[in-house]
Amino acid sequence: MTTAVYTRYELLRTFRNVRFFVLALAFPLVMFLLIAGPNRNEQLDGISFTVYYMTGMISWGAMAAVIASGARIAAERSVQWHRQLRVTPLPVRTYFRAKLVSGYAMAAVTIVVLYVAGISLGVRLPMSGWLSMTALILIGLIPFAVLGILIGHLLTADSIGPAIGGLTALFALLGGAWGPVLGEGVLRTISKGLPSYWLVQAGKSAVTGDGWPPLAWIVVAVWTVVLTVLAVRVYQRDTART
Repeated sequence: MTTAVYTRYELLRTFRNVRFFVLALAFPLVMFLLIAGPNRNEQLDGISFTVYYMTGMISWGAMAAVIASGARIAAERSVQWHRQLRVTPLPVRTYFRAKLVSGYAMAAVTIVVLYVAGISLGVRLPMSGWLSMTALILIGLIPFAVLGILIGHLLTADSIGPAIGGLTALFALLGGAWGPVLGEGVLRTISKGLPSYWLVQAGKSAVTGDGWPPLAWIVVAVWTVVLTVLAVRVYQRDTART
């Protein structure tokens, strides 16, 4: 099996998974239209309500999309498909690259659809704003893509669905995807230590043109490194066991 063939297989498999397609696209889109529509002339966290909520719903849906790679890994482990792949010439890096590509492909659909919905409700940004926001979102998704691989090797096929839903909801809530975390207390500090917070802030960065502050890059980098180390260890343990 070649790299191109396996990647194509993963992409087809991803877009045929109705459950996660709904979680990553339909729910965020419906919530955006229902909540942002009546409040399109309001302000939230210092920017247009529609821009803030558009970015929030993109963050929620895109997180679900990239973490969903873990569900495919767990399903393969449940039927020992991963053991069959290990005796083929398919490189390990190709296996994981295909998972990441398929997750990002679904996330890209979420981003495009919600951009279109945002424009339909009056969101207007310069091209540089759209591009910078998209770049920051894609970068901010990296730790969640690694998280998907990690939990895919930790959880079973039966338990990973609720885990993905719960994790994405928790990250979305604490990150301010459904509305900014108020105050400057402990909860606000925790929020700023989550990569989901800076995903949501990508919209504000696009409006102000300031980009992410250094703290955002540190948070995303630290989460990515820690989760990568854990994912490698869990994968090695799983490989040794089988």
